Amino acid sequence: MTAAAASARRSERRALAAATGAHALFDGYSDLLYVLLPVWQAEFGLSYAEIGALRGLFSGAMASFQIPSSLLADRLGARLMLAASVAIGGAGYCLAGASTGFVSLVIALVIGGLGASVQHPVASALVARAYESARSRTALGTYNFAGDLGKMAFPALTALLLVALPWRPTLALLGLFGIAAAGLIFTLTPAIEDERTEDTAENRAAPRPQRFGFPLLLSIGVLDSATRMAFLTFLPFLLKMKGADTPAIGFALLLVFAGGATGKLGCAFLGARIGTIATVCLTEGLTAVGILALLPLPLWSELALLPLIGFALNGTSSVLYGSVPDLVLPERRQRAFGIFYTGTIGAGALSPMLYGFVGDRLGVGVTLALVAAFVLLTVPLALLLRPFFAGDRSA
Repeated sequence: MTAAAASARRSERRALAAATGAHALFDGYSDLLYVLLPVWQAEFGLSYAEIGALRGLFSGAMASFQIPSSLLADRLGARLMLAASVAIGGAGYCLAGASTGFVSLVIALVIGGLGASVQHPVASALVARAYESARSRTALGTYNFAGDLGKMAFPALTALLLVALPWRPTLALLGLFGIAAAGLIFTLTPAIEDERTEDTAENRAAPRPQRFGFPLLLSIGVLDSATRMAFLTFLPFLLKMKGADTPAIGFALLLVFAGGATGKLGCAFLGARIGTIATVCLTEGLTAVGILALLPLPLWSELALLPLIGFALNGTSSVLYGSVPDLVLPERRQRAFGIFYTGTIGAGALSPMLYGFVGDRLGVGVTLALVAAFVLLTVPLALLLRPFFAGDRSA
């Protein structure tokens, strides 16, 4: 191996390490909130709509800055943007730990969400630039899998800390961890130039992504994200209705996210064998059936089913994210990732609030049944997307 090739491989590994570290941290930060929702409901006397709004604040702030952060990263570079975002996210959780009431908690969550907004478009584009052609899909699958490791670790750690500490010191400790991680992210992230499509006769003659493929993929991602966030918001309350305490809820979420992590890897292999469209239809169908099956089951039977639901619930997103580079030009990837994550995370922010109003009026069970029905809208959209992946069995 030449010196240049060895240097390129080191840059690849550093880019993937920095991106996966940031993804694990921020997905963990986002999903540990599910453990705290019943705690905050009891302390502040919140309705389901207010709980949904509180959960949506973090995701809404995260969604609002996706596109601006991708544009800002073009000027400042991925290295500085990623490290600064991790530091801001950690600071937001430290402020949440120091909050004196509901209003200061809301402000802290918004700050944390703004920090999290940078990671998805910048880190995804960094990985796509570092790895060439088809290898980028595998690398992006690894990047997405890292997020699920954070989803498993942070809610479980939060539930354990809550046994010994109040929720404010728990959040402060987790925030300090994020601030410390920012320095490591800054050290790891390499400087990788964005790809540009030169205006040559060869490139002008090369096939171009068709204009409707990306919007269709985005629509599926929006519906999938809305379903996932709504389900995870109401799952703790369904479990609580059946007798689960806070550690049990944390364990249940761990099961969901463990299944989700398996789904991220499993669906990558599944997509290679049966294709993106068939994988999306299969996982979304399993998600709907799994959610409906939870409703009549007793607590311990529910826990046994949660890993399978997690597999289907999170597996779809890995296939969708990995397909973004296939549908846009190389120089537009960072912006495309910004748009994709804005839509999906924005949907995830709004859906708990909208379903919260339904929950206040019709109850948790009916709301989850509606969530299960809603996710099936992805199936006809996936079938419309089939022509854009014609001939690509791994898509």
